[in-house]
Amino acid sequence: MLALTCAQSSAPAQAKTATTITPSFSPDQLGAKGALTLTIAYEGERGLPSPVRRSVVKLPAGLGLDIPTLRSCSAARLRAHGASGCPTQSQIGSGEALLEGNAGSQLIAESVKLWIFLGPLRGFQPTFEVLGQGYTPLEERIVLAGTVIPASAPYGEALAMEAPPVPTVPLEPDASLETLTLTVGARPNRLARGANAVVVPGSCPVGGFPFATESTYADGSASSDLATAICPQ
Repeated sequence: MLALTCAQSSAPAQAKTATTITPSFSPDQLGAKGALTLTIAYEGERGLPSPVRRSVVKLPAGLGLDIPTLRSCSAARLRAHGASGCPTQSQIGSGEALLEGNAGSQLIAESVKLWIFLGPLRGFQPTFEVLGQGYTPLEERIVLAGTVIPASAPYGEALAMEAPPVPTVPLEPDASLETLTLTVGARPNRLARGANAVVVPGSCPVGGFPFATESTYADGSASSDLATAICPQ
């Protein structure tokens, strides 16, 4: 995903951060092409949540991604040139995030704009890159590396993202992620010919489309959450 002379438990520490995932389709129709929006909220047990280091989002079986023109963009190119340095066809989504951190006795918040791009294949496995750009109060550009991995039923695949540390000010902890919203595909009013789009499964399981998220944090703890998107009527 070493051999030890003394075996010790490697189980994650008790969760100190609560996670909530909220999924939605647009349009909310079986077999439709459009967009999937995922919002993940993080809440600390006391004060700010611990900074996220890895997040895995499990998606329902049968969910597809229609990509008419296959283009990719590397993390190095995104770091060097930003979103404008990548082919338009390589962008598969966008979003936003809210980061918060301490600056002495003050709490500072940073709104970050996100772009999602297809990355180069890694061992025949699809990858993606999430570019984050903040402007105020800290001008910061980060890239989250992600891979698409298999997931066991009732899920089909999962998106696994690695999050780098986001420094705030000297001698203070890294910034904490409060909310993350990602929209993959294009909403109907922006679904131009040839646009990348999510394809909703043609049938819905009893109880709705299942989603799950699992996160690990800088303090060694972990959290998870389950959610269901109601079947279209």
